[in-house]
Amino acid sequence: MRVVVVGCGYVGMELARQLAEGGHDVSGVRRSADGLDAIRELDDRGGETDGRVSAVRADATVPSSLESLPDADAVVFAASSGGRGAEAARSVYVDGLRNVIDEYGSRATTPDRLVYTSSTGVYGDHGGAWVDEETPIDPTTEKTRVLAEAERVAIEGSDEVGIDGTVARFAGLYGPDRYRIDRYLDGPVTAGYLNMVHRDDAAGAVRFVLDADATRGEPVLVVDDEPVDKHAFADWLADACGVPRPVKRSKAERIADGDLSATAERRVRTSKRCSNARLRELGYAFSYPTFREGYRSAIRTVRTRNERHS
Repeated sequence: MRVVVVGCGYVGMELARQLAEGGHDVSGVRRSADGLDAIRELDDRGGETDGRVSAVRADATVPSSLESLPDADAVVFAASSGGRGAEAARSVYVDGLRNVIDEYGSRATTPDRLVYTSSTGVYGDHGGAWVDEETPIDPTTEKTRVLAEAERVAIEGSDEVGIDGTVARFAGLYGPDRYRIDRYLDGPVTAGYLNMVHRDDAAGAVRFVLDADATRGEPVLVVDDEPVDKHAFADWLADACGVPRPVKRSKAERIADGDLSATAERRVRTSKRCSNARLRELGYAFSYPTFREGYRSAIRTVRTRNERHS
C-alpha cells in the first residue's frame, strides 16, 4: 500500500515507521526543512524501514504546493496547528484538509481511503459518564467546534470525491518527549478524568484500521483501557517515582482562583470517560494498555535522576 502522511510529526513519524516496517511505502509530508530532515533520518536508520519512507515538502494550507504530493492508496491527515487558537486550527484542520481532499479528488486516480486524526475533545462535557462512537459529539469551545467541522469534511468531503473517510479521535497523547511528568509530581493537581493514549498506540491504531480495512466512513475512538481520576493518577505516579504525593484540589477550588479564561474554565469543568471497546472489538492489541505500562520508562528516568541527586 502507498500511504501519504500529511503532517508527519509526533504521531506521523511513528506511523510512518510502523507502516514501513509492515511493508508499505510511505511518503511523509512536512513544510519545514527540519521536518523533512527528520523524516529522512527515519529512513536512514535502515532496518525494516530502509528505502520505504520518503520525504515530501508541501503545506496543506497552500493549495499550489500540494501538486507535489504523490499518488496514494491511503492518505492520513495528521497535521497540527501548533497549539494555537481556533483561527489557526481552522486554517489547518478544515481548510488544509479540504485542500488535500480537493487535490486528490481532482486526479485521475484517487486514494481509496483517508484518515483524519481528531480529538476526543469534540465530545464536550458528560459529567464523568462513558462516551463511545455512538455518543453524539457536543463541542463546547471554538477550537473543538473547528475539530467537529473538520470531522464532517473528512467523512462527507472525502465521500464527494469517491474516497472513504475515517475519523480517528485521539485521547490525550503522551510518550517520548511528552510525559509532562513534573506537572503531576509538582502539583497542585485539579480533579477530573484523564483519557490517554500512548503515541505508539495512536499510530498503531491508525496503521491497524488501514491494514484491517476497518471503520470506513466512521469515527473510531483511540484511547487506552483505563480512563483514570487525575488525583489517583498523581498519587500512583508519585508513589512509583518514590516522591511525596502532590497537593490536590477540586474543580471548584481551581475555578475560584479566578485566573482562568472562559475556554480554560470550560476545559476544567469538562469530564468524561472514553471507551475503546470498538477498537478492541476490531482486534487492535495495545502496546501500552494503560498508563502503568506507558509510564514505565519515564518513571525509571525520574528515579535515576533522583538517585543521582540524593
